Amino acid sequence: MIARLLAITGRVQGVGYRDWMVKQAQRLGLNGWVRNRPDGSVRALVAGPVEAVQAMVEACRRGPFFARVTGVAEAEAAPPAEEGFARQPDG
Repeated sequence: MIARLLAITGRVQGVGYRDWMVKQAQRLGLNGWVRNRPDGSVRALVAGPVEAVQAMVEACRRGPFFARVTGVAEAEAAPPAEEGFARQPDG
């Protein structure tokens, strides 16, 4: 089990990125959250089996159809305290 904090940049707000990410994460059985940031980026915490987290990071590099991802920075993180994956308020 691993956890990664992701900072996703590009045209990632207003294109359904967070809803898409929730669906992808739930499909992969991941825990964590996703939220919009004031600077126009998306921040996410993803945790679960190594292969599933790696698959999510790769999927985030593409994003949903209308997104134009320019970067995905990742850092090691502590896993979330709660199970499941959900949108969080912007911040």
